[in-house]
Amino acid sequence: MSASATTPPRPSRSNPILLGFDIGGTKTAAVIGTPAGEILARAETPTPSAEPFEAAFQEMVTLADGLLASANVQPQRISVAVGGPLDIERGIIYSPPHLPTWVNAPLKDRLAAHYRLPVFVEHDGNAGALAEWYFGAGRGTQNMIYLTAGTGLGAGIILNGRIYRGSTDTAGEIGHIRMAEDGPREYGKAGSWEGYCSGAGLVKLAHLRQPLRWSENTTTRAIIEQALAADPDAVRLVTEMGTWLGKGLAILVDVLNPQAIVVGTLGVVLGELLLAPAREVIRQEALAVAAEACRVVPAELGERLSSLSALMAAIDARNRG
Repeated sequence: MSASATTPPRPSRSNPILLGFDIGGTKTAAVIGTPAGEILARAETPTPSAEPFEAAFQEMVTLADGLLASANVQPQRISVAVGGPLDIERGIIYSPPHLPTWVNAPLKDRLAAHYRLPVFVEHDGNAGALAEWYFGAGRGTQNMIYLTAGTGLGAGIILNGRIYRGSTDTAGEIGHIRMAEDGPREYGKAGSWEGYCSGAGLVKLAHLRQPLRWSENTTTRAIIEQALAADPDAVRLVTEMGTWLGKGLAILVDVLNPQAIVVGTLGVVLGELLLAPAREVIRQEALAVAAEACRVVPAELGERLSSLSALMAAIDARNRG
């Protein structure tokens, strides 16, 4: 476990202490913060993704309880960011790919029983969107799309100043959209948008285009480093990925008419190598008036994103009353 802390502020009704969890496939973080986005303390541990839910839950709360004790604070609300599929209102987790043993896991009820406090749960893509909307590149907008664009591809959608979850809490699963009849296979189908526009998909695209140079065991990092070093083959791959990114974004621009599309991880690391070709396709494919109204920018929060995402379910619920 790693942890860091600052001197805690005095909690009050106007400045409550929040305890947040960011539960990922490789690590779980516990975060103490405030509704203003102050991060007071953080600890993380590897996610025991192969363990049953109850064992993983005990490790998670042990981590958080230790952090609370070292920071000498008591939270007033609990917040969670976790991948789907899940029932957001009831806080039930339905065996997401990175947590396959969490079968109908009653996370919200277990946290409420442990802490005797209100618990708020949010899909991690939505939580990232809320973090960038409140504190990052989406500030000042009413309609914004946030793309996770990391190992996989997902989205958090904010419409008219509110997170949009859909009828079954699955809004934003954009990586599942089929962009072509054939292509890199990700998210259960060949030619999915995630197959063309994710870290895992980039490796498969590289192997598909140049199997003698890029093996199936090539890492995403290796391709990115080559692209940033101006290697022609790697730049060509990133340009193709950016073109596919633009094709999908043009559809979202026409359908949702956002003011901003904020691109996480790959958009931050690759910058204009990825985003410039995407913008060009949007300009060509989307309605001109909608394209002109939408800026496509990298995420701003960087390393703060994970910590703020952990707090966003409680922050947004508090701000909504």
